[in-house]
Amino acid sequence: MIKKINTSQLKPGMFIHDMNCGWFDHPFLNSRIKVNTDKAIEKIIDHGVREVYIDTDKGMDVSDAPSKEEVSREIDAGINKIVEPQISRPKRVPLREEINKAKEVKKEAKKTVETLMNDVRLGKQIEVEKVDRVVEQMIESIFRNNDALTSLGRIKSVDEYTFMHSVSVGVLMISFGKHLGFDYELIKQIGVGGLLHDVGKVNVPVDILTSINKLTEEEFIEARKHVKEGRTILENTPSMHTNSIMVAAHHHERVDGTGYPDRLSGDSINIYGQMAAIADVYDAMTSQRCYQQQFQPTETLKKLYEWGGAYNPELVQKFIRCVGIYPVGSLVRLESGLLGVVLEHGESSLIHPVVRIIYDTKREKLIMPRVIDLSLQDSDKVACHEDPEAWNLIPENYL
Repeated sequence: MIKKINTSQLKPGMFIHDMNCGWFDHPFLNSRIKVNTDKAIEKIIDHGVREVYIDTDKGMDVSDAPSKEEVSREIDAGINKIVEPQISRPKRVPLREEINKAKEVKKEAKKTVETLMNDVRLGKQIEVEKVDRVVEQMIESIFRNNDALTSLGRIKSVDEYTFMHSVSVGVLMISFGKHLGFDYELIKQIGVGGLLHDVGKVNVPVDILTSINKLTEEEFIEARKHVKEGRTILENTPSMHTNSIMVAAHHHERVDGTGYPDRLSGDSINIYGQMAAIADVYDAMTSQRCYQQQFQPTETLKKLYEWGGAYNPELVQKFIRCVGIYPVGSLVRLESGLLGVVLEHGESSLIHPVVRIIYDTKREKLIMPRVIDLSLQDSDKVACHEDPEAWNLIPENYL
């Protein structure tokens, strides 16, 4: 049986099934290991791992620990309380009208990030005016339709991850700021910070950034240096706003003090850095990497909720409401067995989205696409999210 325990309960002879944290939060080559010594347990705790899942069939048990299924049910109940209240979303440009414009904005943003990082690598300064212009384009797209650019941000190939991750975090910061009611200038500042949050990676060896394997502990330490490097680069950039700098400087800090580079905790972490920590891990986990399991958006949001001790829990809840428990572009299964791509969040509830039905799992075949607003009918509702690859489907083709 798989059970969840605090790392203070670990004892030699236990088998860890899952470290229960992002791959970027620990340097261990494998998340499934048999712990045989107290020293190994100390190492796990020292790296900020607070909770793990153990496999009692492969190692020692903790009798009163909750099972994985019990934990999952508790998480689902907690998230449903977050997303069930009535929501009010202003009328906007339809997704089908904004999606092509958003593709152009995404393309321009990626090109800008790639150019500026190459320039910084060559010793040139960041051209703030260029960054401002592309962030303004991103803001305009998100204000026309919050979901077009956000859903496109999850589409990235393995070899373009470094650049597209920066774009995606910028998009998420803008969307998050809009959701929280920030004014235009503040949204722009944190959007710039999101776009540049990983600029310090220009000073990390390329073979580490492009490694197709899980990093060794030495490489892991080297990679972590990108945060301080990035802060230095931005602090030395004329006209760079402090809020933008703080996004980059604090995006790997954790409110429980387990982050890096300064092990800050609570309110000592800049609020925009706390937002960036959430946006950064959400995009990283929903992206395909050579050495990392790709999580579906709904799974990732549940993990963020579960890791509420490491991330500001109030901001996590607001982020979930911002992107929706079933984000636009994700694949869901209805109770009827039909599969659909989420097109919009429901007008009355985030758990009753507008979906385009495309596949019948009972007949195991594609069907003529049709759009259903689940908030307007009681005969069917979302049962769970699905992995598109398992069904050989490409959701973005149906947006």
